Amino acid sequence: MYIKKSIELNGQDLTIETGKLAKQAHGSALVRYGDTMVLVTVVANDEMTEQRDFMPLTVEYREKMFAAGKIPGGFIKREGRPSEKEILSARLIDRPIRPLFPDNFFYETQIIASVLSMDRENEPDVLAGIGASAALVFSDIPFEGPIATVRVCKLDDSYVINPTIDQIENSQLELVVAGSEESIMMVEGEGKEVPEDFILEAITHAHEAIKKIIALQKEIAAELNVVKREVPELEFPEGLEEKVTELAVERVKEAIRIGEKIERQKALKAIKEEIIEQLQEEYPESERLIATVLHDLEKQLMREMVLNEQRRLDGRGYVDIRPISCEVDLLPRTHGSALFTRGQTQALGVVTLGTKSDEQIVEALEGESSKRYLLHYNFPPFSTGEAKPIRGVSRREVGHGNLAERALKPVIPEAEEFPYTIRVVSEVLESNGSSSMATVCAGSMALMAAGVPIKSAVAGIAMGLIKEDDKIAILSDILGDEDHLGDMDFKVAGTSKGVTAVQMDIKIGGISQEIMARALQQAREGRMHIMEKMNEAIDKPRDEISPWAPKIIEFHVPVDKIGLIIGPGGKTIRGIIEDAGSEIDINIDEDGKVTVASPDMEAAYKAQRIIESMTEEPVLGKAYRGIVKRVKDFGCFVEFLPGREGMVHISELDVQRTNKVTDVVKEGDEIDVVITRIEPNGKIALSRKAFLRRKLKTGRPTYKKGI
Repeated sequence: MYIKKSIELNGQDLTIETGKLAKQAHGSALVRYGDTMVLVTVVANDEMTEQRDFMPLTVEYREKMFAAGKIPGGFIKREGRPSEKEILSARLIDRPIRPLFPDNFFYETQIIASVLSMDRENEPDVLAGIGASAALVFSDIPFEGPIATVRVCKLDDSYVINPTIDQIENSQLELVVAGSEESIMMVEGEGKEVPEDFILEAITHAHEAIKKIIALQKEIAAELNVVKREVPELEFPEGLEEKVTELAVERVKEAIRIGEKIERQKALKAIKEEIIEQLQEEYPESERLIATVLHDLEKQLMREMVLNEQRRLDGRGYVDIRPISCEVDLLPRTHGSALFTRGQTQALGVVTLGTKSDEQIVEALEGESSKRYLLHYNFPPFSTGEAKPIRGVSRREVGHGNLAERALKPVIPEAEEFPYTIRVVSEVLESNGSSSMATVCAGSMALMAAGVPIKSAVAGIAMGLIKEDDKIAILSDILGDEDHLGDMDFKVAGTSKGVTAVQMDIKIGGISQEIMARALQQAREGRMHIMEKMNEAIDKPRDEISPWAPKIIEFHVPVDKIGLIIGPGGKTIRGIIEDAGSEIDINIDEDGKVTVASPDMEAAYKAQRIIESMTEEPVLGKAYRGIVKRVKDFGCFVEFLPGREGMVHISELDVQRTNKVTDVVKEGDEIDVVITRIEPNGKIALSRKAFLRRKLKTGRPTYKKGI
């Protein structure tokens, strides 16, 4: 059945249609806003190919270059592996829908979002989030939706739903919000040091739009009248749950009180192995079911301990922050380094400064752009005491790195103030909760240590939630197990002035604005505590950059001289670099701005002098030192500026009469000359005689050394 319906959202129609495209998928939805269109499909297998105890959901988001009338760059003219933007967009779709499948739905499920048209004004990622919910609702796959996703920005004094790309770039606050009719499921975004109230107000506006989009999905679903497939209940052999609980409950209670993560995990693993062995004869081939019962028991007992005893896994109270240590300058030859340790989470931040040629070129549907500030996050398996194969950058690493990059972005100086490409790398060396926020702290200190004039220190903290009926515990600085067994992971980063980045994921049906407000306030208090510890190690940027970093000078040359400086095939500029005698990187923009970078400042200044002399216009009456290039009977030709020659007539070679040119000069000699005439056709007359007379008269003539 083909259905197409629309609602008005921020002055434009948001349209959802189904039943026309991709009809063999179990569910599909085409979402349109402006001229941006995204097709989202969902398919779930009818049978499990193997026994699992998790939901095998994969989400793919792909931007087709044809959507913006473009052909992919490079040698292979087709789309390849997903870009960073595509990975981040897939995560935005995945995170709010994953908790809404039945607990025992273990069937391979795949969601594919394809951007088919892009108007370069309206972002397709939030449309893909809407389409994923709609496709699931329109399918026979069990799903506790619908939900909806919108982007909200604060522009001046107003909040705009689904702003244009230009509006996003000029906004104070940008959030992507996903939610159900009753509550919020996910928040992610960045702000320019905004107060917490702005975030709450933005979410309120977003939720009103979310409700309208959900109503549209429900209206279509009612006409489709889809019957959802039955999901078989997980069946336990008679008496198994009771026996496992009886054998394990007291031992698990003791194990979850072990504060050290690895020791706690060892104790829980030993309990599982012993109970499996103990019940093997009575309940053969029930290892997976026993593990499920034990996991649920651990989760239940941990939550009871937190809510009833106000005691967390490592013995802390709700608002307590783990011990923090900070150190800078660990690595002697890097441009800046810092180590941030909080409990059993440790991040090494390293800053490298480069030149404009080091900027990252980004090809996207909106067009090609460049990035001069980058943050890369690495999460090696040893950080959690595991041995796993390393197969490229994971989606998690891309997502966590992007969050930390956003958190630090508002304090990064503009290129006019600090003309460097800035790369921050976070090596997570230990992890037990909130390594992305540790990355923010380590990155902030490393930037200061590198002499990057950031506006303020930035700190981050992860908040958790345990909620059972009316009992609520908001936890500051959560552990990995508190994230896994809890109901919320709410990361907040910012300066002393306000919030710079947020990311919230909910594992239950959603949370209220009251809980969110309490979490934001508690996060601010924790953030200030962390920042105090950071300031003890380094509280402001260094006055000078590392001696190992390139030194950069900038100046302008006439635009019409750019070709002269570069030379045929780059020959001239390569000659300048060779003549300066050091490793030099020279970039020339279209507006004539020249950037010279070198580890040796004198070499950079030498290159500047050469370039400026090449582009200098000859001045009548000015003295120069030049090189005799050719000798003729009637005089000689002197290169007084790079690439610029003038003629010294034989009568102008000396104050005395000159019988033969070679009596005074020969090829290769350096001589001082004065410009005496500039012809309309550009020919220049030089005089050595005028220079000598000036010298005799003043005793100290001023001249320009040409080369």
